[in-house]
Amino acid sequence: MEATQTQQENVANRARQQVRSAEVQLNQARLELERRQDTLARLRRDIEHDFGLVQLEQSEELAEQPPLPLGALVETLPVVETPPEGLEAEVQRLRQQLTRLGNINPDAPTEYQEAAGRHTFLVEQVADLEKGAHGLHEVIAELEKVMEREFRKTFRAIAERFKEYFSMLFGGGSARLSLTDGDSLATTGIEIIARPPGKRPQSLALLSGGERALTAAALIFSVLSVSPPPFCILDEVDAALDEANVGRFRDALGRLARDTQFIVITHNRGTVEAARTIYGVSMSTDNASQVLSLRLEEVPGDADERKVEAGRAG
Repeated sequence: MEATQTQQENVANRARQQVRSAEVQLNQARLELERRQDTLARLRRDIEHDFGLVQLEQSEELAEQPPLPLGALVETLPVVETPPEGLEAEVQRLRQQLTRLGNINPDAPTEYQEAAGRHTFLVEQVADLEKGAHGLHEVIAELEKVMEREFRKTFRAIAERFKEYFSMLFGGGSARLSLTDGDSLATTGIEIIARPPGKRPQSLALLSGGERALTAAALIFSVLSVSPPPFCILDEVDAALDEANVGRFRDALGRLARDTQFIVITHNRGTVEAARTIYGVSMSTDNASQVLSLRLEEVPGDADERKVEAGRAG
């Protein structure tokens, strides 16, 4: 009986050890089950966060709140037995992109339509402006060609008349006009080379005062003869001229007076003699200014060649 008792006690001890081992395994399984349940719940939350309203597979072991029957708003996900390779990396990449995107703007479609409409309008405006600018450039290019053609034509005509009036006013000699930059008419200057009688050709700056006055008068008369204006005012242009030069200056005025009315302010007696009407200012004995006028056509004498109106200040 003692041997049997000892044997039975050994069997009991082994059974108790098996029970303790089974209890340990049970506890470990329960812990693993809880971890798996937590993982499954987390995955469900992630799926709902990522996909919104979805129909998940229900389990008796997990108490889940099924989504409301909202019809087309609830999406049923397919059952995946074995996830494909690289799915976890793809999920992580998509989550990072969602994080960088930030919060969702529900008004984004409307704002996009407004921005797209504004962009289309601006693109059309830019195209119209570019088209208009192209047309303006064509017009400017055409105007530049016309201006260049007319400038060259007018310059040649004035240059020819300048030679004539220079020889007329100086009683000989020669002069010419030249462009400082013939390739760029927009920036070119005009240079005057004059050779009075008995002198060598030289620039305008090297001439005397009277010679410069006659040369300037020749240039003015050349411009007036090419394009005659209705009237012209000359102020003391003959102040530096002697009597011989004044006579030629007066003859040139009479020649141009057929197409242009001249008003000349002068102190030169020879120029005043060519006028048809004279206006003068003099001071009387009481120190008051008095304006005098005289129409030479009403004075007995030959006034048929008087074609210039002059004013005399004194």
